Amino acid sequence: MNLKDFYISEVFKEIDKIQIKKIELISNEIIKTSKLNKNIYICGNGGSYSIANHALCDLVKCVYQDSKIKINLHSLSNNIELISAISNDISYEDIFSYQYNIQSKKGDLLILISTSGNSKNIIKIAKLAKKMSNKIISFTGFNGGNLKKLSNINVNIETDNYGISEDCHSIIFHLISQMIRIKYTKKKIKYL
Repeated sequence: MNLKDFYISEVFKEIDKIQIKKIELISNEIIKTSKLNKNIYICGNGGSYSIANHALCDLVKCVYQDSKIKINLHSLSNNIELISAISNDISYEDIFSYQYNIQSKKGDLLILISTSGNSKNIIKIAKLAKKMSNKIISFTGFNGGNLKKLSNINVNIETDNYGISEDCHSIIFHLISQMIRIKYTKKKIKYL
């Protein structure tokens, strides 16, 4: 088997393991939080950083475009000036938790993406959200790390390949966005 066939088969194998009920549960949690007019925060490092920002685009713009549902999603990975100031003046470990501590309120939802599940800045924000009694949805790889244990809902891609894990996370976010759009759109469509 060549690399292309192996890689694609591994992505499909991991995606096939994910229970649709879990995706529905996450979609419902996002809608419930939005209907309560609460905020949703999302973040990740590296490739997960860009997945967080891409998910924001699909869940805010695309969902509203098709359903008029306003998802109050904010990326803590978005403001590089603030992140560099926190990192330089305080600690890189605090880049997400510092922002979350200022902005978040009880009842908000936190979505975390970390292939290792052990990034110090991700674990720190997860512990802060737990302390605030806010729900945590996480997307991890490998064995899920400490983040899997701290989360209310976790989707774990059981691979030690960062690319496969990140590709699966991206696919899942597209699935969540389309699931919400199909459920709440006025159009008569089966797939977007």
